[in-house]
Amino acid sequence: MRRVFYRHCILLFGILLLNSYFVPAQNSLKLKYKNSLVYAGIDVGSKGVKLSLLEIGQNAKKSGAFNILKDTSVNTDFISFTDETFKATLEGMFSLYSVSVVDYKVPSNRIFVVISSGIKGQAEKENKTTWVTRLIDAFKEKIKDPNRVVPVIDVNQEAILSHLGIVPESRRYATFLIDIGSGNSKGGYFYNTNTKDFKLFQLNWGTKSTANATEKRCEEDKSLTNYSRQLTRTLTGAEQSEIILRVNESGGYPMSDYIALSGGISWAIATLISPELINNSVVPVTYDDVMKFSERIYKNYSSLTDASIVASVKDEAVDKVAVAREVKKVNGVFDQRSLMAGTGLLLKIMRQFEGLYEKKEFFLVKNGQVGWISAYVDEAINKQEALSKH
Repeated sequence: MRRVFYRHCILLFGILLLNSYFVPAQNSLKLKYKNSLVYAGIDVGSKGVKLSLLEIGQNAKKSGAFNILKDTSVNTDFISFTDETFKATLEGMFSLYSVSVVDYKVPSNRIFVVISSGIKGQAEKENKTTWVTRLIDAFKEKIKDPNRVVPVIDVNQEAILSHLGIVPESRRYATFLIDIGSGNSKGGYFYNTNTKDFKLFQLNWGTKSTANATEKRCEEDKSLTNYSRQLTRTLTGAEQSEIILRVNESGGYPMSDYIALSGGISWAIATLISPELINNSVVPVTYDDVMKFSERIYKNYSSLTDASIVASVKDEAVDKVAVAREVKKVNGVFDQRSLMAGTGLLLKIMRQFEGLYEKKEFFLVKNGQVGWISAYVDEAINKQEALSKH
């Protein structure tokens, strides 16, 4: 079970937030490390199919030796569970698989495909699990590989893999990891100084679901002022009905020194708050930092354009072209209102750990999903070493 479980890790790394360049063949890829391997991950999510290419160097877990080579996606909306979206999803899977093999010369044994927990949950909710089985069978037939394993990942596995991949070993048993997604949030922590005892944390609120609930409250008045007012009410309701309860139930406050927050909104906030840390995958913040940023989104949104952010960077050593490119990506994913919603939700979660006497350290993880692969690499290295000894 352990071997199968860790094998799933690479299957998950397809959910990336950072876009890169498109190149026609693996020998044209800008590899960074010596003796590295290129892996492809195809993630079938609720709204689309994503392909990620990642270069893995030796000792990736200890040195962080992995390099994002490409990230692309096809929007297919599989969870609509219609014949049209089924066909679009299947074609998307096959197309991205073919690109990996033909254009990037990645061998099939280093291409991994996974069905996300989001699909699993929605399919179970609507009694549509046969659609998922049909999709997997159709894909294996299309690529002529009947023995290929295409696992359907559950929430608990996804949360554990996130923690194993994102959090360094030195802080593994003192960190509460929370991934804020679009429709919900999940995470947890290891509570018994081993990787078997994991406390799962789930929250039925994400950036998009918070924004949607707020929009419904706005009714006739679509002004930004009213949106801000209704967002406060939405988040207050979420905090009182669920956020406080879930954090208390988790028992995570006394067990954790560090709170790591990943997901799209964490990437966005980290990029905009600390543009000078463009090359850092993890950015430390305080509750007050995020509170001030929340006010800035509402009152001075024009200061968050790529031109304004670049102008605010005083360190001449910082790559301002890279900063501008990343800020443009953020603004392409989040508009003012969704940024307000996601930041507001993140603040409500942070607030539960902002003790009067005991201060937790907060970290925003920009590309947390990429880190999941480090757990797979570690396991693969261990297996290779074990085999060599025998």
